[in-house]
Formats: sequence, C-alpha cells, structure tokens
Amino acid sequence: MQGNKNRFKVRQFTAEIILWAVRWYLQFPIRYRDLEHMLADRGVHVDHTTLFRWIQAYAPKLDKRIRPHLRRTNGSWRVDETYIRVKGQWVHLYRAVDAVGQTIDFLLSPKRDAAATLRFFRRALKQSHTVNPRTITVGKNAANPIATKAMKRAGELWRFAKLRQVKCLNNIVEQDHRRIKRLVRPGLGFKSFASASQTIAGFEAMAMIRKGQVVGVPANHMGTQPDFIAALFRTAA
Repeated sequence: MQGNKNRFKVRQFTAEIILWAVRWYLQFPIRYRDLEHMLADRGVHVDHTTLFRWIQAYAPKLDKRIRPHLRRTNGSWRVDETYIRVKGQWVHLYRAVDAVGQTIDFLLSPKRDAAATLRFFRRALKQSHTVNPRTITVGKNAANPIATKAMKRAGELWRFAKLRQVKCLNNIVEQDHRRIKRLVRPGLGFKSFASASQTIAGFEAMAMIRKGQVVGVPANHMGTQPDFIAALFRTAA
C-alpha cells in the first residue's frame, strides 16, 4: 500500500483530484482545456499539460488493473478495425466484443496486415477474462482468414472455431466503435503513437467499467465508479 501512496506523493495534487480528472476525461468527450476549466470552477488550478501527463501515467495503469476484475466474455467474437488519426496519419485500431457487447480486447497498430491481425488475436486470447472462441465474426479484411488458419495450425485457436464474414452480425462492434470515436474527436487526433495507445487504453478501460463488465460495479452506475477506481490504486476516494 505504501508504494501506491508514494506514486501520488510525488505529484502536487491529491490522489482524489488526479483520479477524478482521469476518470472524467476517459469517459466523456472533452478536451484537456475543458477539463482545466472544470477543475478551476471547483477551485483546483491545474494546467492542461499536467492533465495530459496524468492521463499518460494513469490510463494504461487503469486498463491493466481492471483486467482481473472483469466478467468472463462469451465465445462469440465480433472483430473489426477502425481508424484513428496520429500525427496526421491514419492508424488502425483493432477491436473485438462478444455477442452481448462486452469488450474482449483492442490493439492499436500502424499496419493492417496478417501480422497485426495475428498479434491482436494472440493478445485477446491471453486475457484472463476471455475464452477460446467458438465463432469469430469478422469484416472483409483478407488478413483474418490467414491469421486464424495460422493459429489453428499452431494449436493456439480451437480447430473447430468458425470464421464468419457476415456484415450484419458485426453491427454490434461497429456500433461500439462510435464510443471510441466520440471520445477521440475533441482532441482532433494524437501527436504520437505512444500517447494514442496509452489514452485509448484508458478509454477502453472506462468503457468496460461503464458497460458493467467489472464484477460488483453495475453498468453506468456513477456512484460506485470512484470507490472502485480508488480501490484499484489503494487510495481514498
């Protein structure tokens, strides 16, 4: 516990303020300057550049720490890619949800090829809250069949898993993309791949909390979020 407290002691502001700012930025479509004004209205004066550093420091930690608390997803995967602008260029965000919309995993990649697809599937299968899928519904990306066949040969994927390219069945993940797009839009893109990856990890983590994927935290229940996140960082809410 002492080590967790020290992470906040080196900063000028209290853990409560830092986690409040992180939680709100990661779940609502606001800019850093907007959040700066919101905090100032509450008598807390913090520069938007400091807020950016908080997000870069704590967003990936939030994603990592909620993983053991997630409910198990089901074996019907819906996989698709969307696009995020980084340094004026489009990069690829691989995302997967199950049949009821629970987030399976995500991966930001500069390329959209078989290697990136394989890396995403392997990453998703390693998560503690996922199961080896019985069906994988995908879009028209030609890399999907290549990656799944390679994983079956290697014994990483259940050999009877069925790959389906049915657009109407993937509406659920395409709709889920909108949540991320809505959060990214106010910032007008990212300045680096690292900052994009770290921020999106936080967006996805808060989305999982809001969806009700965390055991003991009801979907969209704002009252329990602060206590749960404070507990993850072992600090007072």
